[in-house]
Amino acid sequence: MRMTRIKATAVATLLALGLAACGNAGSDDDSGPDVKVSDNAAASFPDGSRMKALADSGTINIGVKFDQPGIGFKGATDDMPQGFDPEIGKILAASLGIEPDKIKWTETISANREPFLQKGQVDLVIASYSITDERRQVVGQAGPYYVTGQQLLVKKDSDISSIDDVKGKEVCSVTGSTSLDQIEAKGATPRGFDTYSECVDQVLNGTVDAMTTDGAILLGYAAEHPDDLKVAVDPFSEERYGVGYGKDHPEMCQWIVDTIKKAQDDGDWAKAFESTLGKSGVETPEPPTMDACPAS
Repeated sequence: MRMTRIKATAVATLLALGLAACGNAGSDDDSGPDVKVSDNAAASFPDGSRMKALADSGTINIGVKFDQPGIGFKGATDDMPQGFDPEIGKILAASLGIEPDKIKWTETISANREPFLQKGQVDLVIASYSITDERRQVVGQAGPYYVTGQQLLVKKDSDISSIDDVKGKEVCSVTGSTSLDQIEAKGATPRGFDTYSECVDQVLNGTVDAMTTDGAILLGYAAEHPDDLKVAVDPFSEERYGVGYGKDHPEMCQWIVDTIKKAQDDGDWAKAFESTLGKSGVETPEPPTMDACPAS
């Protein structure tokens, strides 16, 4: 039952992302729904908390991806990134009384998500950041606010049709991602690159046999190269996206969870999905249940 729901969610997401990636990613039309910014937010947080400090400062630095259509994308002429992850960032910032134009968006690739948080270069990471026990040893991760599954991107004439077909094949993803470990466990030879775009290029020119990451991301690239690429195989993992924060600010976990739960209840989560991954009009999935925060 669990995997059936995950697969249905992934398929809906893939269908939705096709439209978002076909030229609208990053456009002004994808600015997302209006989220009510909290009045006098600083007064609602305890003295000494990171939330109060951010609310008092009137700004927050959020790390997101810039190269994932529908998830987190920023074109050369865009003022701010577009996608589901930035919309979650706006919801969190609004609870601090911070307007969208006061958010500093920092491009965050898979390999630097933990270092950025550990060094305090960003306040939050919302960058298709799968929750794992290993990551939770070095940074905080609250969520999941979204669930998807890992698949493959291959050339249209590829003979890869099932996950068993990757044995002995070269499969790329971004360095530092869980996708590389999982595809290696399936018998493939993993190759890491700094960005997804580089990995896509390697598939297009035939240097590697396939690319792997979350299905929601892959169809965005397939839609950009409809004559050359396709998404293959059923989802073979469960990816639980979380919001990253520094372990030296454990109080942020409950704030993140409470804020996202409120957005799920009042419809802002659904609006964020529908304005990004749900562009094709597919049914909005049920929001996932989030993990309890660790005891302080």
